[in-house]
Amino acid sequence: QVQLVDSGGGLVQPGGSLRLSCATSGSIFSIAAMGWYRQAPGQERELVATITRGGSANYADSVKGRFTISRDNAKNTVYLQMNSLKPEDTAVYYCNANVGVNRGGWIEWKIHWGQGTQVSVSS
Repeated sequence: QVQLVDSGGGLVQPGGSLRLSCATSGSIFSIAAMGWYRQAPGQERELVATITRGGSANYADSVKGRFTISRDNAKNTVYLQMNSLKPEDTAVYYCNANVGVNRGGWIEWKIHWGQGTQVSVSS
């Protein structure tokens, strides 16, 4: 029932910017924390940024000062604004969300993942 759809990836030159979006749909009671992960070829998936429902954000050291995570609770959407992009930012970016679903009087919380969107930084 719950689905996350990533979008906004593409090819950009070093120093450029890109904005990723992730829309969550389905029978949603509430969404707690949301976040972005990335995975480069041959590497493990790593945390990029997280944001609470109230807007408190945390970032990996490698992206601090360059990336900004935000969310629109009315649209059930999380964003990642990426500035000053570097070749080492090249990866598939995945959004996730801790989604609560009403199960007839109780709330079931599960982590859901998007399908991923490719970000390539190259000259």
